[in-house]
Parts: sequence; C-alpha cells; structure tokens
Amino acid sequence: MKTAFLGPRGTFSEEAALARGGGEADLVAFDSFPALTSAVETGLAEEAVLPIENSIEGAVGTTLDLLIHETPLRIRGELVLPVRQFLITAPGVTLEEIAVVVSHPQGLAQCRRFLERCLPRVEQVAALSTAGAVKEAVENGVRDRAAIGTLRAAQLYGGSVLAHDIQDARTNVTRFVVLGTEDAPPTGDDKTSIGFTVKQNVPRALHAILTEISDEGLQMTKIESRPTKGWLGDYVFLVDFEGHRLDPNVAALLGRIRAKAGTLGVYGSYPRFPLDSLRDAIAG
Repeated sequence: MKTAFLGPRGTFSEEAALARGGGEADLVAFDSFPALTSAVETGLAEEAVLPIENSIEGAVGTTLDLLIHETPLRIRGELVLPVRQFLITAPGVTLEEIAVVVSHPQGLAQCRRFLERCLPRVEQVAALSTAGAVKEAVENGVRDRAAIGTLRAAQLYGGSVLAHDIQDARTNVTRFVVLGTEDAPPTGDDKTSIGFTVKQNVPRALHAILTEISDEGLQMTKIESRPTKGWLGDYVFLVDFEGHRLDPNVAALLGRIRAKAGTLGVYGSYPRFPLDSLRDAIAG
C-alpha cells in the first residue's frame, strides 16, 4: 500500500507513515499538504499521513482547512507520536559559530525556550519541513547554520547532533490523521470527526448542538473552530467524539445534528489511538 507523506525523508510525517506499518519502499514523499491529498485523490497513493494537532502549538490549520474546504477524503486512522527535537549542524560546527537556525515553523515554536536561552541572538528562518532544513544545513556545509529536526534526519543526511531533546516540553506529541477514499469500519473503540456551522449566530445555537452529543453520553475528545472563509465571525465548529458513525446511536445523533446545524461535514470514523498508554510510556 502506497502511503504519501510530507517529505523529504527524515520528517516527523515520515516517522508517522512508517509507524502506520508500511516499509520505506511503500512511502511516497510530496512537498506540500495539498499535494498529499491530491496524491490519494488521483491514485498516486492509497493513504496520506498529515499532522493535525500538536500538544504545544495546537491545531495544524492547513490540514483542517483541507478537510473542511478542499478534499473529499476521509479520516481512516490516527497516530500520536512523541516529538523529540535535535539541534543539527554540518560535522565540526560549534555552538559559537551558529548565526542562523532553520526549521519548520512548528519546530521553531516548539523549541522557543531553548532558542531564547542558548541561542538568543541567532536569526530564526522558516523552512517547508524539518528534514529539508537539516538536509540543506548539512549538505551545504555552511558553518554558521544549524537546523532543528529529527534524529533520523541527522542520520540520513550525515549531520552532527549538538543538542538533543530541545523541545520545550517532554510531553510534546503530535497527532497525525490517515486520509483515504473511505474511512474505517467499526472496531468497538472508535472516534468520529465532524465539522458544522450554526444556522444563525444567536444565543444557544452552538449549545443546542453540543447538548445533543452530551445527552447521548458520548465523550468529546476535541472541540475548536475555524473560519468559514466566507465572512468574519462565521465559523466551522470541529468536534471529535467517541463512537463510530455507523453505530446506531451515533447515526441517530448525526441526524439530529444535521437538522439543527447550518451545514454538517462528517470527516470520518476510525479506531481510537491508545493515548493513555503513550502518556504512561512518556511519564515512565
């Protein structure tokens, strides 16, 4: 099964794609999130792995906007991976030589405390990916440049690790979703992701819909909002809750929400990742 991920090799997205269960030969790298969804839509890949939220920086807006506005693909799985960030340079570069640090914006943001304390005067430059930043810093051999990225990226491109685990929080994790043309069948331990708008911006409009989920006794695991891209103050409300869209009670719930909402998108049902087990492993 071909799985699309945000390249180049050595990104956290590649780690998630490998954790999905495929070998390196089954992975296909693309340069942007929209390219990942297009790859599945056109048959270049059967699945795509995209980050959707980080425990420090929150939602990944590009992925959410693709689900809301652009792609018919459905979420068929989720993975949560610990994020370990490394300061990587070309071999032989010292900390005192570094004048520029390059990484994906999320990587820079996740290491803000380290950068402020240990490299307070360096220029921070955004890159399309953490692995691309590492590749450029190492292969160009520029002695005043460092990158923030994964240990795998350092190993792949021959970089030297100056500092390890520079992320602000030990509990830093990123949740990835797996997109495909269809979501997953019920397993008995599932989640469903939806997005809806209210018919009118009036008191209790949002409350009335959320009450339907609460009254059904379903645990909400996430709630946030994104602009509709139509008018200021109009939002799509995104909710994840436990249960599968094909479960009779969930199917009935979605019918009631559809009747009360302005619009309703069901982005997929999929097996729930065992987050508590990961938390225990990190804490241990």
